[in-house]
Parts: sequence; C-alpha cells; structure tokens
Amino acid sequence: MSLVGQFGSAGLIAMIWMVERRQSTARDRQLSEAHERVLQQRMELGQLLGVVSENTKAVTGLEHSQRGLAGLLERVLHPAPLDRDRGSVAV
Repeated sequence: MSLVGQFGSAGLIAMIWMVERRQSTARDRQLSEAHERVLQQRMELGQLLGVVSENTKAVTGLEHSQRGLAGLLERVLHPAPLDRDRGSVAV
C-alpha cells in the first residue's frame, strides 16, 4: 500500500493503465507479426500447390507414355499369330 500512499489512488490507476497500454502495444505487435507470417505462408502455399499441380500433370503424361511404350514393346516381343484363312493378324 506504499504506492497508494505515495502517489494516491489516481497515481496507482495511472500506473496500471500505462502497464496495460504497454502490454496491449506488445500484443498488437505480436498479432501484426503473426498476420504477416500467415500471409507469407499463404503465398508460399499457393506457389507450392502450383508446383504440385504441374508435377502431377508431368507424371500423368509420363505414365501415359510409359504405358504406350510398354504396349508397343509387348506387341514387338510377342506378336499375335497370323490368321491363316484371312492372311491377317488374329485379334
């Protein structure tokens, strides 16, 4: 109670108000910094999703090509027997 005796109740209230304002300013700064980090991460996530999308398209195209090559190789290594009656490849 020495603070109340030295500065009075108005002085104590003013000191409490100043401490609260200082803490409020620190909280506001922390919130602003966190908001900036969230915005930065959002942008980075958008870029990452774009890369993943492009990679998915590339892998899909590669898979399609590989399947085509595998089918061609299968036909070359194991040709279908000829249909003797029609002179064509049996299906």
